[in-house]
Amino acid sequence: MRTSTPARVGQYTALLAYLVFLAFPFLWLVSTAFKPPRELGSLHPTWIPNDPTLANFRQAFDEQPLLRAALNSLLAALAAAVVAVLIATPMAYVVARRRTRLAKAVTGWVVVSQAFPFVLLIIPLFLVLKNLRMINSVPGLVLVYVVWALPFALWMLAGYVRAVPPELEEAAAVDGAGRVRTLVSVTAPLLAPGIVATGLFAFITAWNEFFFALVLLKTPEKQTLPVVLTHFIGAEGVADLGPLAAAAFLATLPSLVVFAIIQRRITGGMLTGAVKS
Repeated sequence: MRTSTPARVGQYTALLAYLVFLAFPFLWLVSTAFKPPRELGSLHPTWIPNDPTLANFRQAFDEQPLLRAALNSLLAALAAAVVAVLIATPMAYVVARRRTRLAKAVTGWVVVSQAFPFVLLIIPLFLVLKNLRMINSVPGLVLVYVVWALPFALWMLAGYVRAVPPELEEAAAVDGAGRVRTLVSVTAPLLAPGIVATGLFAFITAWNEFFFALVLLKTPEKQTLPVVLTHFIGAEGVADLGPLAAAAFLATLPSLVVFAIIQRRITGGMLTGAVKS
């Protein structure tokens, strides 16, 4: 059934409006990062700076330890993504393939856990980390990120596992492959796009997370990048807008770079190589 021309025009118009809605904050952030102070206070702001400058970036690095904070965020985000994927992948396979009451209970737990706000979780997590003596440590923050990302990662990977035809595993078993060989040689390659997408989700979630890092990390040397960005706001609530925009712009780059690198794997064919010759 073909889509009519007015409907197609409406779809593209809605898509364009959505893209503009998403791109506006980032484009304005980039514009602000390169504006000198006199343009930041102008009553008639412009999209393109009349006199672009890198002074905001220099000032941002001079005022706050951005590189150290970025390294802390990178370590925490990478570790959380890897651990969450390693734990969620076998769990997702069991949940998707085993139609038992336990699997249904796990699925229900995943859905319900997403309704919990941060403020309800921080107190029990704080007490657990205190007993483990992991307060004010990056490993403790990684543990919290894994706990927070695991339910959604499990839900995502379970959907990818269900998309893999069970007949492929049955064919491998007929050919003499054992369970482990089938999972490694047949199922795992087909799950690669889902694993990459789940890892990307866990990484971006941990990289941008603010609340847990603010509560659990007290030493300035261990604070992550989102927490350090708040230091550009004074006690009176007045933001140092130029350096803040420059630092925030730099903070968004890793997520964009990671997505640009692996986006082909996310959108690649899920069943590449599934046809048996």
